[in-house]
Amino acid sequence: MTTPADFGDVGAPEFRERAHELVEWIARYLDAPERYPVLPPLVPGATRNRLSPSPPKEAEPLARILADFETQILPGLTHWNHPGFLAYFANTASAPGVLAEFLIAALNVNGMLWRTGPAATELEQLTTDWLRQLLGLSDGWFGMINDLASTSTLYALAAAREVDAELDVRRKGLAGRDLPVMRIYCSEHAHSSVDKAAMTLGIGFENVVRVKADAEFRMRPDALREAITADRARGMKPIAVVATVGTTSITSVDPVPTIADICAAEKLWLHVDGAYAGVAGAVPELRHHLDGVDRADSFVVNPHKWLFTPMDCSVFFTRRPEVLKRAFSLVAAYLETAEQDVVVNYMDYGFQLGRRFRALKLWMVLRAFGADGIAARIRHHCELATMFAGWVRAESEWEIAAPHPFSTVCFRHVPAGLSLAEVNAHNARILDRVNESGDIFMSHTMLGTTYVLRVAIGNLRTGESHLARAWELLRGGAAV
Repeated sequence: MTTPADFGDVGAPEFRERAHELVEWIARYLDAPERYPVLPPLVPGATRNRLSPSPPKEAEPLARILADFETQILPGLTHWNHPGFLAYFANTASAPGVLAEFLIAALNVNGMLWRTGPAATELEQLTTDWLRQLLGLSDGWFGMINDLASTSTLYALAAAREVDAELDVRRKGLAGRDLPVMRIYCSEHAHSSVDKAAMTLGIGFENVVRVKADAEFRMRPDALREAITADRARGMKPIAVVATVGTTSITSVDPVPTIADICAAEKLWLHVDGAYAGVAGAVPELRHHLDGVDRADSFVVNPHKWLFTPMDCSVFFTRRPEVLKRAFSLVAAYLETAEQDVVVNYMDYGFQLGRRFRALKLWMVLRAFGADGIAARIRHHCELATMFAGWVRAESEWEIAAPHPFSTVCFRHVPAGLSLAEVNAHNARILDRVNESGDIFMSHTMLGTTYVLRVAIGNLRTGESHLARAWELLRGGAAV
C-alpha cells in the first residue's frame, strides 16, 4: 500500500545533509573560483556526450546527482565568477545575492498579483526606489524588475508605440491596415536589443535608424535631427529615440541632455539604456554621466552587471507607467481581485504573468554593501581600468582604441607595416592565445572595420594581479 510519503518531496534529513555540503562547496567556490579555468575546452557536444541520453527510471540519491554535477557539468562551464573573466561585461554573484537566491527558490513566490505575493510586490516598489535614490535620480519614477535589459527595452518601445492612441495597435494589430511606417532612432553603437524589440513588436528592424556617431562614438544630435526631419517628410512616423549611457562595445555616453531636447520638441519617447554603466550614478564623481536621464520617459539599468547581483535582475524605470499599463494590461476573470484598483499588480506592466521574487536579492545586496561600499567598489574598478589603459599607452605598438569613462578598455596591437586586415587578424590571434590560457577570458568588438580587444572589469574579486596576468598574456601573444 502506498502512503503520502511515496508521492512527496525528498526527505528533510537528506535535504539538510546535502544542503549543508552544498553551502560549504559554494563557499569554497566563491572564495577561490580561479581554481578552475575561466574558459572550458570549447568542444561542442562534450558535456552532452558525458550525460545519459535518457532520463532515469528509478529515483537517484542527491549525493550521486551532486557528484555528477562536479564531474560532468562543472568541467564544461565558463566561470563568470572567475576574477580573470574580463569579457563582455564582467559580473559577480556576490555572497548576499547567492543567499537571497536560496530563499527565492525555497519560497517559490510568484508575484504576478499583489495578492500572490504582497511582500514581494511592495519590496520591489521599495527596492527600485532605493536604486533610484542611489543613482541620484529625482522623484517620480515607477520601477519594476525584469529579467534582462532586452525585455526592458522591449517594454519601453511597446509603450512608445502606445502613446498615440489613434494607432490602436493594442486592439487591431499592424497587419492589413493603412498605418504610417513607425521609426525608432538610436546610435550606430546601440545594443542589438533595440533591433530585436523592433522585430518583436512588428515595427521591423529596417525601421531602426542607426544614427551616426562622433569621433568619441557618441550619437550625433545633428544627425538625429536630420534623420527625424527626413522621415517625417517621407510620411513616416517617428515614435522613439534610444540613447545609451555606456554602449556595449566601448561604453561611450550619448549626449542625453541634447537628445532630450530633441525628443521634447518632436514629442518622441526617450528611452535611456544604462544597462551596464547606469550604476555609475552611485559614484558621486561619475554621476554626471546620467545628466539628462531625469528627462527621459524610461531608463534601464542591470544590477546583474555591475551591482553584484546574481543573474538575472534588470530594473526598468518609467515616468509614464500609465502608458506602459495601457500597452500591456489585460485582466482575465480568474486574475481579478478586490484590491486591484488600489495596489500595484506587476503583471499589468508587461507581457509576463509569472514573476520571480528578484527584489529580495537586490534588497539584500544593497543592504550588505551599502551606498558607500557600492560606490567604493565601482570606483576601484574604474581605477583598475585606468591603470590597465596606462600600461597599454606606455607600450610600443599598442594603442587605446576608444575613450574609457568607466571600467572597460578597448585597445589593439598595431605592428608597423601591416594592412588593416592583417592587423585585425593579428589581434584575433592574440585573443585566441589569451583565452587558451585558462587564466583569462577576454572578448572583442568591431569599431567600424577595426577589430579591437576589450578588457571589462566588473567582478568583485578582480585585482591588479589578474590584470597583470592578462597584460602578460597579451604581450606574449603579440610577440608570437
